[in-house]
Amino acid sequence: MLRNGLEPWHLLIVAIVIILLFGSKKLPEAARGLGKSMRILKSEAKAVKEDDAA
Repeated sequence: MLRNGLEPWHLLIVAIVIILLFGSKKLPEAARGLGKSMRILKSEAKAVKEDDAA
């Protein structure tokens, strides 16, 4: 069992709902956008740490 009472089947239901809401054609585009956003966030966090260290 995961934190806060979440079980693996809860995550499966959430995934199914997301697929139904966005459709299968928009999911790869959304995943690419999320990946780019995560890379930007990671690089900005690294830059802030470097600025604090200097």
